[in-house]
Amino acid sequence: MTPISRTEEMLLLMVCKLQEDAYAMQIREGVKEVTGKLYSIGGIYVPLDRLVLKGYLEMQDIESTEDRMGRPRRKFKITGEGLRILKETRQLEQAMWNLPEDVLEKIKLV
Repeated sequence: MTPISRTEEMLLLMVCKLQEDAYAMQIREGVKEVTGKLYSIGGIYVPLDRLVLKGYLEMQDIESTEDRMGRPRRKFKITGEGLRILKETRQLEQAMWNLPEDVLEKIKLV
């Protein structure tokens, strides 16, 4: 398994959450709501494009409207490979968090 970055994981999860409303700007706003961090436009588009290239997302350009000044909207949908990598990522994180109780107690004190 090739691990994905935390940002890629967040974006894949947000696409799953938004489903039919998974447009780039809605993804950006959804991540902001959850994390409190407003990512730059490039901070969202670059990893989304990378996820498309990896085959984890599909992208569809939606025809532009007059209020968008000719710019199309980009809609995203998770693929079967995207779901697979999310499951593997979750399993990896759970395995990494499988720590002995004495270590977990130290973490709770911090």
